[in-house]
This record gives sequence, structure tokens and C-alpha cells, in this order.
Amino acid sequence: MKILLLGKNGQVGWELQRSLAPLGRLTALDRHSTHYCGDLANLEGIADTVRRLQPDIIVNAAAHTAVDRAESEPELAHTLNALAPGVLATEAARLGAWLVHYSTDYVFDGGGSQPWRESDATGPLSVYGRSKLEGEQRIQAACAKHLIFRTSWVYAARGGNFAKTMLRLAKERDKLTVINDQFGAPTGAELLADVTALALRSATATPALAGLYHLAAAGETSWHGYAQYVLAHAQRAGVVLQAGPDAVATVPATDFPTIAQRPYNSRLDTHKLQAAFGLTLPDWQIGVARMLNETLTP
Repeated sequence: MKILLLGKNGQVGWELQRSLAPLGRLTALDRHSTHYCGDLANLEGIADTVRRLQPDIIVNAAAHTAVDRAESEPELAHTLNALAPGVLATEAARLGAWLVHYSTDYVFDGGGSQPWRESDATGPLSVYGRSKLEGEQRIQAACAKHLIFRTSWVYAARGGNFAKTMLRLAKERDKLTVINDQFGAPTGAELLADVTALALRSATATPALAGLYHLAAAGETSWHGYAQYVLAHAQRAGVVLQAGPDAVATVPATDFPTIAQRPYNSRLDTHKLQAAFGLTLPDWQIGVARMLNETLTP
């Protein structure tokens, strides 16, 4: 089985290189790759790459994810998040290949407090959200053999993340202020990659499993709760902090205005995914603790 992975050096793409390798012969690309084009901005180039490699599975972990910057460069966001997935879907359909793609809770308007289901009405608030929704729609229209995973609050041990930022600030300051009215589940790139590999094993054997799924760690928290958990874990590990978990003050999101509007409710209902693939998704604290243990190890 031949697998093409795009976005190999992103948070999710890096973990996918590990999780997909046992499934077949993996070609992993990013936008700087030379022998084959892995740049989603080059629509003809990525189409040519698929035609040359003729993979059985295409996994697209590349995207325009700079939410605020997308507001000032909507054409680029549209190309990377909507047009490119559509091209990949068209080429996958011609080959009879599977296409795996990652989307986001930003396709919803973030209202209410109930976890979003796959069947709920969408209503993106930002250029980023609208471009990601169109990408989903183009894939669904062009390629029957697809797996689209909507996720949220993604982190990884590799590179920067919210937890590392909180740890750095807590070492420098005696008080922090963190938003307490946006809710979701911190979801590790490692979990996304492992579930992707498991889902592909099932879907390639049972094509009826194709479709759109919500994929996030279990449970929920606010950014404030997330910060407190991170600092408490660090203290238990012996990290010296100026600001402990009790020194994290709460503020509304309106105190930290951003160029692009963020959803208040990023909760995702994952029952469809768990039932379809026989999975039990771990609580968000488990993945965060593991990431912190790796990060805090000298």
C-alpha cells in the first residue's frame, strides 16, 4: 500500500510519519520538498504529485492555520484550505484512493454549551473557518472514499504550545490572567495520528465507514482550567514557579481581543467516531500530562 502524506513537519504531520509508517510505503512531503511538490499553494503541482505517485491513501495534514493572519490574506487561506483539498479529492477519486483530511470546530459559530455533532448546522465566524468548511464540502462532493476529522485545541510536545507558554510566563511572573469563557478539550497531535491510523485500517477494509467525524480528547475545560492543570502538574514535578495554579486569574475573552473571532464553544461530540471504529478516547488530562512529562524532562 502506498501512502502520500502532506504537511509532514506540522504538529499532526510529524506524528503521522510515525503512525502511518506501518501501514505501507510512506512518502512524506512538505511545502519545501523538491522531488515532488508538497506545496498546497501550487494546485497543479500537488495534482501532478498524486498522478506520479499514484498512492492508495492521501493524508492531508497541511493547511493555513494562522487564524488571525487569514483575515488579511483570505485568498491564500482559500487556496490552501479549500481549493487544494478539492484538488486532492478529485485526484484521489480518479485513482480510487482514500483521502484523509483534518478540519476544525471553527466551522461552527461557537454558540451554546452542548458538544457539536457532525449533523449540526455550521456557521463559521472567520475566514479560516469558512475556508475549512469549504474544504470539507469540496472533498465530500468529489471523493466518496474520504475521512474528514474535525478537531480542536491541538497541541504537541514538538514546537510551541499553550502549555509551554503558561510555564514560561509562570516562571517570569507572580500572577497570570487567562480566559475562562471559551471551552474545549486539549487534543494531542499524537492522539490524532494514532486514531487516523486505526481508522484507516478499518475504513480500507469497510468502505462504508467513509465520512465526517469529530475527533477530540474526552472531557472539557476552559483555557483557565487548562492553565491551572499545567501549572499544578509542573509543581508536582518539582518545577519552581513564581505563579502557581492559584495565581491564575480569570478574564473573559473580550479582554483579549483578536483580529479573527474565536468560538466560545469548541466542544465536539465524538460518539459517532467511537461507535464506528470501536474506540475509547482518553481524557484530555492524560495526553497533556504525557506531553508535560516529556517537556519537563531535563
